[in-house]
Amino acid sequence: MDEGNVVVFVTSGPETPERCATPFYMANIAAAMDNEAEMIFQINGVLLLKKGVAEQMVAKEGGKKIIDFIREAKEAGVEMKVCSAALQLHDMTEDDLIEECDGVVGAAYMTDQGLDASLVLCY
Repeated sequence: MDEGNVVVFVTSGPETPERCATPFYMANIAAAMDNEAEMIFQINGVLLLKKGVAEQMVAKEGGKKIIDFIREAKEAGVEMKVCSAALQLHDMTEDDLIEECDGVVGAAYMTDQGLDASLVLCY
């Protein structure tokens, strides 16, 4: 199979922890399969990249912390970006984000990435 690019849009946040490990896992797998993988955090998903949040979260009681899924995805080469409007929604700035975040993007960027992707996943 030819290499492709995968974009994972994450709108789920701490209010639904059971939905928060899989996006990182899928992006990690895509990268491990020699695809470009990017995650874009929108709406409540941006809270997963807020300092102090993922360190306290698990998808399942007794499970691995969400921060560990984040770090594994980064080690695999996954890019992680947040929506500028989502930052505003939660009264956050870039200073509130963990170091694994690769930057802030706007609507045009997100639309282009989705249109150009080989595969788009949404969580």
